[in-house]
Amino acid sequence: MTRFEGVVVAGAGPVGLVTALKIARAGIPVTVVDCEPGIVTLPRAVVYHAPTVEMLDRLGLLDELKIAGILKQDYQFRTVDGRILAAPHMSVLTPDDTAYPYNLHMPQHELAQAILRNFLAIPGATVRWNTRVTGVEQKSDGVAVTVETDGGTSVIECDWLVGADGGSSTVRRALGLSFEGYTHPERLISTNLVYDFEARGFARANFIIDPTYWAVIVKIDRHGLWRVTYGEDASLPEDKVQERIANHYRAILPDDGPYELKAFAPFRVHERSAPRFRVGRVLLAGDAAHVCNPFGGLGLTSGLLDADLLGDALPAVIKDAASDDLLDRYAEERQRVFREITGPTAAENLRRVKETDPEKKRADNARFDKLRDDPQFQREALTFTYKLVGRPIGVPQTH
Repeated sequence: MTRFEGVVVAGAGPVGLVTALKIARAGIPVTVVDCEPGIVTLPRAVVYHAPTVEMLDRLGLLDELKIAGILKQDYQFRTVDGRILAAPHMSVLTPDDTAYPYNLHMPQHELAQAILRNFLAIPGATVRWNTRVTGVEQKSDGVAVTVETDGGTSVIECDWLVGADGGSSTVRRALGLSFEGYTHPERLISTNLVYDFEARGFARANFIIDPTYWAVIVKIDRHGLWRVTYGEDASLPEDKVQERIANHYRAILPDDGPYELKAFAPFRVHERSAPRFRVGRVLLAGDAAHVCNPFGGLGLTSGLLDADLLGDALPAVIKDAASDDLLDRYAEERQRVFREITGPTAAENLRRVKETDPEKKRADNARFDKLRDDPQFQREALTFTYKLVGRPIGVPQTH
């Protein structure tokens, strides 16, 4: 058994690392544990909305990330045959709307690597790879965290534990918490390819509206890499996914020009939430607390905003600047945001791209018309993600 006077964060994705970075910058020792041997490089999130960009700027990371990633202002909603239904552009936003009238695009693992570099530069900040949380026991003054490594099983006693270890969170399971919600019937296929969509008239973020070939197409970087994510019948054999990609591309890509497939990853998508995000001295954040489908890029945005708030609230409690009911308010508010805003909006985004019901299609098309013709509606739609920030919970300044 090892006694650690500080916070253990389970999960070295962007949510866990932002949480850890903020706590470490408050002068509190932090150890991040992760079951992988390093940061996972599979195709995952790409888009970071304005409130997340603003948070990354407050953390002093944005200048570095702008060099590594790309900025995006343009969207298109398109049919599979190339008709543009709406093309909102963030240039309609005013300084009163936001000081960040753009999104940042970059692979999730590159964002995580940048945060990790900044985290490890802080004294008392450490990471333990190949370390899986398998048990959690609450103590009167801390948490006993059982971990498995290649060397066997051990216990870390720490003051607080943050579970940011993804949708299959072992921290959440160790707490005995359910994960209420549902799984979508489709399997999503996330692919990275080199293909010049912009030269063919596409925006940097595109939604393909079609009952069969629905998809999202997003530019990832300045080197010609794009993300195409589409759905398929989950009953199809998963080990044959790669063989089916070319057929799907023939329907989605605007011509038969050459492309280079760089990576792909099949996954199931869910709309789920834990019944509570705090149990004693254990807090949940990001996908460990809630998951949604990726259409609209709301999952990681919501998770990073969890991390931003928890990274302020937990140090305030540890430093006795606030009572620990501040953490209850964190848990309640972030759950409210997910259940009332993030989850329903993500589900509606996915429904809209694949809708078949004629009446709902008419309503969707009327919405696209308004998004095309009404600048005020464009502004409302393009600043919607600020609702994911939630309401203030009264976090005091500790530094």
